[in-house]
Amino acid sequence: MNWSPFLLTNLPFVHGEPVCSAVLRAEPEDFQVDEILGFPPSGEGEHVFLQIRKRNQNTAWVAEQLAKAAGLKPDAVSYAGLKDRRAVTTQWFSLHLPGKSLPDLSAFWSEDIQLVTQTFNQRKLKRGAHQGNRFVITLRDVEGDHAAVESRLEQIAAQGVPNYFGPQRFGHDNGNLQAGEALLQQKPRRRLNYRESIALSALRSALFNGVLGERIRQKNWNTALPGDVLMLDGRGSFFRPEADDTAIGQRLENMELHLTGPMPGKGTPVVSADVAALEQGVLSDCADLLRALEAFGVDAQRRALRLRAADLGWEWLDESSLRLAFALPSGAFATSVLRELATLRQTGLDAIPVE
Repeated sequence: MNWSPFLLTNLPFVHGEPVCSAVLRAEPEDFQVDEILGFPPSGEGEHVFLQIRKRNQNTAWVAEQLAKAAGLKPDAVSYAGLKDRRAVTTQWFSLHLPGKSLPDLSAFWSEDIQLVTQTFNQRKLKRGAHQGNRFVITLRDVEGDHAAVESRLEQIAAQGVPNYFGPQRFGHDNGNLQAGEALLQQKPRRRLNYRESIALSALRSALFNGVLGERIRQKNWNTALPGDVLMLDGRGSFFRPEADDTAIGQRLENMELHLTGPMPGKGTPVVSADVAALEQGVLSDCADLLRALEAFGVDAQRRALRLRAADLGWEWLDESSLRLAFALPSGAFATSVLRELATLRQTGLDAIPVE
């Protein structure tokens, strides 16, 4: 399949071309992420919750090594979301220890993997269970007018950015897309491994990006059309607005609500009228792929078209160093915020996406 129309490099900006260039991830400390769990662990149960701070370490690798250190099978260790490797990140892991005492993990901790706190919970930590992530990102060697940079940041704070999936989702040279297409040629299976899940997710993510890009071109990415379904800011469920609800427009402007786009799979279409026609038009050349996703048993979902960078703040550390701070919901990419501001001369695309 020709993926060119769905690739981020060919998709439009909302606020115009970036107003500066900068280096991202000059060092791990320039990209700091703190996971927002969103609920308090119960303090009791057979699942040990560990809050871990890691530097320059891959989430999946840490989980694997943690299982080995605890003498557990890999599936007994879980986490809510992936975090960047080239970064300093704090996140939660859970260990399932039914009827067992907590193993001695003192030899596991190091300068790059540190225990922040531990507690217990009655249920394991599931993927996507966290509320979001808080970022502190330092851009180095910034080249651009300071006033233009700050004006763009004010636009981003007031109007949000496209909720594109970042390039990390698609892998080196878009290899995850190729792996996804190859997987769909096989017999559907009930349980996918980590790499297979990422491959199928990459396909659906690219299709979503394509629909979002078209709505930006048509200038209706944040204006409701007949047949749209909406999503509350920071939530995963969607709803159909009442035809006579006059407050929808204002709530969209306030970023309380967002329009949604498709994550294709099996299930009855939820959009109708103009929106259904628009999405079908964008995906008209993908009929075989859509049928394969449905046959594979992937459930259709919706994703917000717009991303709000909550509590966005910034400060100039010196003439060419800019520190940004903001929070995003789970599943969102910080690079989607940065894309509307700066051309990144070092993007760290070998890193794992933050989710």
